[in-house]
Amino acid sequence: MEAAGLGAFMISACAFGVLLEHPSSPLHAAIVGGDLRRVLMGAAMGLTAVGIVYSPWGRRSGAHINPCLTLTFFRLGKIAPIDALFYVLAQFVGAAAGVWIASRVLGTTLADPAVSYVVTLPGPAGIAVAFLAEATISFLLISIVLVVSNAPRTSRFTGIVCGLLIAAYIGFEAPLSGTSMNPARTLASALAAGEWRAIWVYFTAPPLGMLGAAELYLYLFGEDGVFCAKLDHPHDRPCIFCAYHLRSILTTTRSKSWQATTTTT
Repeated sequence: MEAAGLGAFMISACAFGVLLEHPSSPLHAAIVGGDLRRVLMGAAMGLTAVGIVYSPWGRRSGAHINPCLTLTFFRLGKIAPIDALFYVLAQFVGAAAGVWIASRVLGTTLADPAVSYVVTLPGPAGIAVAFLAEATISFLLISIVLVVSNAPRTSRFTGIVCGLLIAAYIGFEAPLSGTSMNPARTLASALAAGEWRAIWVYFTAPPLGMLGAAELYLYLFGEDGVFCAKLDHPHDRPCIFCAYHLRSILTTTRSKSWQATTTTT
């Protein structure tokens, strides 16, 4: 489900990249301004993210579709180590598969320099600015997600908030770093395009930003302040994260009981 989710996201990114940026695209010819095309790209990807979060599979897996998000919830104690490992592996495989499928369907239009497999690269301001921008938007994204998802009145809107943030970032931040926040997404495009410039930025800045947000959240609210690792949590569907948390509580309680009994004896 995680592989399919990120694969669908990459197929959407590639398709809209071609529609908006390929020189022969009627939509590209109709929309002369590059800024407006970027805003439309942001809207398209934001809506894609919302669709994935609230899809049946997204609601079942939690719709992380980002290794950094999975690692963040692992740090917050909401996902088992083995689950985190396979989530991350699935996300990398799914992203690469999505770009591969898109390349088979879209052909040479996706490889055109104007599209270049929708790679994420530092903008004219340079690598340092791209690194700072990626870390900042990643920090803000997970900070807002944690606050919204763990408040009973707003938790059901978490997917919408994610979509709005992604749309805003692509629309306004993309000239600085390309707006990745996701090493699997960046690697998938880089593999297809053979473009490796500053790829280390996208493997370091997003996790640093998200894990930094997790540390701040833990400091302010503690581990019990995180309800679950799902972005949308329907109560009529099984949840591996809640099951893991319950097992952890039971294990800790039994351990403390055993220690207390041993001490008394």
